[in-house]
Amino acid sequence: MLLHIIARGKIGRSPESELVDRYLKRVTWPTRITELPDTGGKVPPPTTPSVTVLLDEKGQQLTSMELARRMEQWRDTGMRECRFLIGAADGFGDAERAGADLLIAFGRMTWPHMMARAMLAEQLWRATSILANHPYHREG
Repeated sequence: MLLHIIARGKIGRSPESELVDRYLKRVTWPTRITELPDTGGKVPPPTTPSVTVLLDEKGQQLTSMELARRMEQWRDTGMRECRFLIGAADGFGDAERAGADLLIAFGRMTWPHMMARAMLAEQLWRATSILANHPYHREG
């Protein structure tokens, strides 16, 4: 299953970019990043079947293990792509939220969207490591 991060804003050469690269290089599943301008631009069409996850302040606060189990379920039910959308500074509207399969939040604090991208990359690495029974992850 392709793990596709679709994010508003250009990360450029930055410490956050280095973190994203570091974690995505560790992920053994196929990955892709699509950057869109802060406004406008076209979200690429999904590979079907797919699942869409929005990083959103109104989302559920999942544990790493819960995210891994959801990804496992999606993979095992034949999803070809899992799309993770990160919005610009103003986030997503109600219509975008309604069209998503899952909303997740990285806590109740506000995070810059470039940091959210790095945090997502780390969680994707962690989730795939959990599913591969890698000994690094410690639940609890």
